[in-house]
Amino acid sequence: MKKSISKRKKSTPKVSIDQNWSVLNPNAAGIDLGSREHWVAVPPEREAQSVRCFGTTTPELEALAEWLKKCQVSHVAMEATGVYWIPVYQLLERKGFKVLLVNARQIKNVSGRKTDVEDCQWIQRLHTYGLLGGSFRPADAYCVVRSLVRYRDELIAGSTTQVQHLQKALLQMNVQLRGVLSDICGESGLAIIGAILQGQRDPLKMAALAHRRVKSSREQLAQALVGDYRSEHLFVLQMAYELYQVYQQKISRCEQELAAALERLPDRVNLQERPLAAKPKGKKLDPDLRLNLYRKLGVDLTAIESIGTTVALTVATEVGPDLGAFPTERHFCSWLGLSPDHRITGGRILSSHTRRVANRLSDALRLAATSLEHSASALGAFYRRMKRKLGAPQAITATAHKLARIIYRLLTHGEAYVRQGLEEYEQKTKARALKAIQKTAATFGFKLVPQESLAKVVS
Repeated sequence: MKKSISKRKKSTPKVSIDQNWSVLNPNAAGIDLGSREHWVAVPPEREAQSVRCFGTTTPELEALAEWLKKCQVSHVAMEATGVYWIPVYQLLERKGFKVLLVNARQIKNVSGRKTDVEDCQWIQRLHTYGLLGGSFRPADAYCVVRSLVRYRDELIAGSTTQVQHLQKALLQMNVQLRGVLSDICGESGLAIIGAILQGQRDPLKMAALAHRRVKSSREQLAQALVGDYRSEHLFVLQMAYELYQVYQQKISRCEQELAAALERLPDRVNLQERPLAAKPKGKKLDPDLRLNLYRKLGVDLTAIESIGTTVALTVATEVGPDLGAFPTERHFCSWLGLSPDHRITGGRILSSHTRRVANRLSDALRLAATSLEHSASALGAFYRRMKRKLGAPQAITATAHKLARIIYRLLTHGEAYVRQGLEEYEQKTKARALKAIQKTAATFGFKLVPQESLAKVVS
């Protein structure tokens, strides 16, 4: 006889969904950007044809702005697609619209419904109900300087490529200039390369072109300059040398334009009321750039260990002095991709790795953190402690995270940076470790007694 088994049907909980969402942006529009055309959607009740297509030329963008004004639109949302958003964003912002630049992950359309018309309508609907979060973009004046800084970095990268071509051509001719000079593109190296390209082959005469401060002797230089000067390698050397000179000229021109753009930024500190402090010891800083950055940021970021004028300039151009878009330092560090990104499922943390982000300021802070390995400061001690505990990669991230928090506090509160001594940091670290040990011992019913007190009791 078979036993009857009663199967219980699992009751599915009823979830009540409130379809009456509150409209936060009634005058919102959505734009789906493209390389040849832009599709724009406005509220359906504003226009009989609520979705229109515009071209990418400036007159078409002007017509787009006029149509949005006609439809009484004040808020516009668009996807950050390549560089297509930049002309549209700048023109609409100049026309007085509140433009929201959204990460593409936030506005992915439903699968199977991928068209330009549906995309712009989807963006408009999400923005109407306030379901979109905008990407951070500094004020327009700082974007100007940021563009120049980024282009200068590209010029420096191109110059570095030509230096590699120079080194390769010299090695192929077996001219071991890299072994006797610390920098082949220094004063001595460029003078010797110029002589080679002019047809000089006497190693003693070329060695005499080296600066007197070069540590290698004239005999060592002459021996390294004996090579196999083949025509094809000389041609490559000539091209790389000329391109390197051109890059250096363009870099100098770009730095002049950058200095002028930086001067046009508003000042945030009066030098007569709050003069700039003396340069930190042991740092090689450009005095003019350091002074300008202090005026524009309101604080001296170069006072922080491992932060030089390059990193401070990156802070000024990538985020600017106003961090009001980040409510707390946690939001700032999360935007930089330096804080743990907890992935939780079923109450369990599956991963705590940091997010992969393309952020120039984050890269600059990581690079600054690596220079603290031998620093006799509290930050240097923190980096070394994290390196022993977590390893070098995670120690770099943790130290960059700490630098980001310090920068946020300085820019937000406008206070001067106070350096913490190495001895003070070590004492606080030992105090925290002792407190943790005492707490652990107390959980097992023990009490720690200092060795001196224990010796008195025994005696």
